[in-house]
Amino acid sequence: MTATAKLKLGIPKGSLQDATIALFERAGWRIYANGRSYFPQIDDAEIECMLIRAQEMSRYVEKGVLDAGLTGVDWVVESGLDVESVASLTYAKQSRNKVRWVLAVPEDSPYNRAEDLDGKTIATELVEVSKRYFANKGVKVRVEFSWGATEVKPPTLADAIVEVTETGSSLRANRLRIIDTVMESETHLIANRSAMQDAWKCEKVKNLALMLNGAIAAQGQVGLMLNVRRQNLDAVLQVLPALNSPTVSPLRDPEWTAVNTILEEGVVRDVLPRLKAAGATGIVEYPLNKVVI
Repeated sequence: MTATAKLKLGIPKGSLQDATIALFERAGWRIYANGRSYFPQIDDAEIECMLIRAQEMSRYVEKGVLDAGLTGVDWVVESGLDVESVASLTYAKQSRNKVRWVLAVPEDSPYNRAEDLDGKTIATELVEVSKRYFANKGVKVRVEFSWGATEVKPPTLADAIVEVTETGSSLRANRLRIIDTVMESETHLIANRSAMQDAWKCEKVKNLALMLNGAIAAQGQVGLMLNVRRQNLDAVLQVLPALNSPTVSPLRDPEWTAVNTILEEGVVRDVLPRLKAAGATGIVEYPLNKVVI
């Protein structure tokens, strides 16, 4: 790598921005963004960041303006552009789940299936994917691009919408009901194909993917270490639901062993008292930043 080599990385501006910056921090990179600049600072001299709308990320990555970027796979599919998907990263604005693009209609609407919407108007940001969805079902509709506030358009401005949702709460608040799922989506780390032919950039991007996935895997997990007499070891191990087999190490006192494992954070409150009852002592719970498998 030369002294001037940089990886040009796109960070999604908008709904994914805060979740992405938080993910990078858990992965080991601090990104400093303020409301006025589209070029946030990062504590890695080998990376230059730029804030780009997720909907446009594929365009600038394909053109080589950016070497890599994070965006929803929905926008990659919608764009039809030729970029390389390096890693899928299952996180969203509010959760660690995939999001769904759903077909929704007013609660009191007579429509219950996509086929019921023949000849009707659909409002959405995801125009091309929606057109293909209806075409595959043989349903003729008018798909109109929505500039935002899509949930308020039915029934006056559209008969139905195709809108993204994590929990469905916004749709319910606007008295809409879901009648089908058009596609599922999650965040992808995408890269320019020419950039991935450069050995240094390729390694940098893959290392990013490794650390980001490690940070995602660690969410909701905690580490647990404890000591136990050998005579009670089997009883303790039967209590532990481990990510992998627990690590068991001898201590200086041959009568004792140390056990180290990873648990879902939500089960610790039930498991810890049972460990104590099984003979464990010196139990320590600690947070995890990354789990690399």
